[in-house]
Amino acid sequence: MSPTKKKEGFSAEEKAAMRARAKELKANEDGESAVRAAIAKMAPPDRAIAKRVHELVKAAAPDLTPKTWYGMPAYANKDGKVVCYFRDAGKFKERYSMLGFNEAAKLDEGSMWPIAFALPKLVAADEAKIRALVKKAVR
Repeated sequence: MSPTKKKEGFSAEEKAAMRARAKELKANEDGESAVRAAIAKMAPPDRAIAKRVHELVKAAAPDLTPKTWYGMPAYANKDGKVVCYFRDAGKFKERYSMLGFNEAAKLDEGSMWPIAFALPKLVAADEAKIRALVKKAVR
């Protein structure tokens, strides 16, 4: 690194996500309300996808508990571990929203498997895939 270059730290968006996580850890609020509030803050295109993903996850895995995780809608198992989450495109100024799965998701398949899916839009075939993935993740 040259002496004139300044070391880059976390982006403003990353810092905001960390502040949101710290607030979540201190808060004792209803997860459903927190998720709905997080979705309401999203830009309209992301909000529409997030609302539908929320409905799909709740229907496919009613035992998962809605909560926020780094300010994102997330769904936790009975041990409180996040199984899946929705990240809107605006969160980190990306070109698409994303449905992600954490280590608690039982998606293991061979020696390599996907854990995140781009969602630039949501069509019926995508909804079927989401339902199947969420059901597999909690089996």
